[in-house]
Amino acid sequence: MIRRVSPDQSEVRIAFSLDNTSDVKDVEDVSQTFPDLEQRLQPVPPCVSLRESVQVYKEHCKMAREFHQVKHEIAVLEDRKRKLLADLVEDEKVAVEFEHLEEEFQLLTEENRTLVTVHSERAQQLERLCLTNQTSQDSS
Repeated sequence: MIRRVSPDQSEVRIAFSLDNTSDVKDVEDVSQTFPDLEQRLQPVPPCVSLRESVQVYKEHCKMAREFHQVKHEIAVLEDRKRKLLADLVEDEKVAVEFEHLEEEFQLLTEENRTLVTVHSERAQQLERLCLTNQTSQDSS
């Protein structure tokens, strides 16, 4: 096909052929299937004599591979999410247990102070009684 762009410019030749099979060599295995895709979404094998059909097929296969990759990444992230949620639940249980143990520690610390105080008072009382008893024995 010859086309003159304008009267003052030279001719431009444009040639193409439907028999050009250079793209066909690049076409992936036409029997390629993508198990993640529904049957109706599977790439349709191209009409190898049409460059545009081959290009659409290549793009469709590329999108199908990308879809598979994204689906895999989603599955990995969902698995990670499940693990993180399980860890969070476990951490919350540990936090509740820690809080309980902290309260128990405070109660036991207060009880210990009370017992130390009572012990000290009783020891002083015993010492006074012993001194009183010893003084009364010495007087007799």
